[in-house]
Amino acid sequence: MHDVSEDMSDFEAAVFLIDKPEGPTSFDMVRRIRRLLAMKKVGHAGTLDPFASGLLIVCAGRPATKMISSLMEGEKEYIATLVLGHETTTQDPEGEIIASCPVEDITPEKVRACLQSFVGEQMQTPPSFSALKYKGKPLYYYARRGIEVKKDARRVHIGQIERLGEDGVLTGPGSRLRIRVVCSKGTYIRTLAADIGRRLGCGAYLGELRRTRSGLFTVDESFPGQDLLAEDEKRRFLAGALSVNDVSNLLQKS
Repeated sequence: MHDVSEDMSDFEAAVFLIDKPEGPTSFDMVRRIRRLLAMKKVGHAGTLDPFASGLLIVCAGRPATKMISSLMEGEKEYIATLVLGHETTTQDPEGEIIASCPVEDITPEKVRACLQSFVGEQMQTPPSFSALKYKGKPLYYYARRGIEVKKDARRVHIGQIERLGEDGVLTGPGSRLRIRVVCSKGTYIRTLAADIGRRLGCGAYLGELRRTRSGLFTVDESFPGQDLLAEDEKRRFLAGALSVNDVSNLLQKS
């Protein structure tokens, strides 16, 4: 960690690890930091949807924003909760339910076999409601207007996937499946959730999502995002800055 003075006159650039709360968009967090630092050149290394929480890497200052692509390359880790028995238009809780199916006798053995089948390299089609750009606009821009955009499947890699809290049979309304996923960049967890639901035979959507790791950094090292609005937290926020040199050295060693 590199301690940055609260006097911003000598502040050029830094990387910040933020624990984004549920609710705000990733760009909302960027805007807060722009105001806090009085800087225009601020960006993040990997979007989290509004309903998701967890590690958001934010780069402030041109020397730091130049590192965004390198910071996005690393492996990601997520804790995800799947709602079984329903599918939504967006594959997450922000969409409308478009299909429902009874959840019956899904045993731990069936779940383990299903999850194991997703480990390794595979082709994944990005969801319609995503920030992936097409002709300069995110796919959700077209999806909200009822415009269908053909999306090419992309190669992704699932390094690990496991069920958390294995405690009996999953049956009945409101059944949920909590999993931990380690994956490559560009993997859509909500698409993975929908695919798992189909393979289990009951359908599913991503109900909750938390990013716990991105590349070299974990959420345990991060600054609480909800505290960014409190002026008295400015010194603590700046004290958690990572210098560009420190981050660059870590990336070179990884």
